[in-house]
Amino acid sequence: MIQDLTKRMDGALATLSKEFGSLRTGRASTNLLDNIQIEAYGSMLPMNQVGNVTAPEARMLMVNVWDKSMIKAVEKAIRESDMGLNPAVDGQTIRVPIPAPSEDRRKEMVKIAHKYAESAKVAVRNVRRDGMDELKKQEKEKKISEDEQRGQSEKVQKLTDDFVKKIDELLAAKEKDIMSV
Repeated sequence: MIQDLTKRMDGALATLSKEFGSLRTGRASTNLLDNIQIEAYGSMLPMNQVGNVTAPEARMLMVNVWDKSMIKAVEKAIRESDMGLNPAVDGQTIRVPIPAPSEDRRKEMVKIAHKYAESAKVAVRNVRRDGMDELKKQEKEKKISEDEQRGQSEKVQKLTDDFVKKIDELLAAKEKDIMSV
C-alpha cells in the first residue's frame, strides 16, 4: 500500500515539475510553449504535435513547424498567449525572443508558482487521506490489528511530510530562479 501511495504522490510531484517548467523565467526553456494550444485540422493541438521547439540561445526559442500551412496558426497562438511573447516568422521556423520579465511580472510568477505548489500539497494530502481511510477500513474489517494500523498510519504521515518537504524545496528553487535577473 505504501508503494501505491508513493507512486501517487510522485505523480503530484511530476505534475508540479511540469507546471513549473511552463513558468517563464529569464531564460528560454523548451517547456515554455507546452501549454499553448494551436487550432489545427479542426481541433486544438498542443505545440509538440505541430512542431519541434528548441532553445538555441539563452533568450531565444525556435519552433520548427512541420506543416508549412500551420505557420500562421502557430505564430498567432504564441502571440495571443498570455506570456507577452512576440514571435517572428523566418521561413518554416518561428523565432521567439524571450524578454527579461519585469519585477512585477516576476512577483506575479512567484504567486503562480505558490498556487501550483499548494495544489500539489493538496494532491499529496488527498493521497494521505485515502491511505488513512484504507487503513481504518482494514482495521474495522479485522484485516490488521490496531497496532498495525497505528504503525502504518505513522509511515503514511512520514511519507506525506517527506513529499510536502520536497514540494517546498522545489518551490524555493523555482522562486529563486524566477527572481534572479
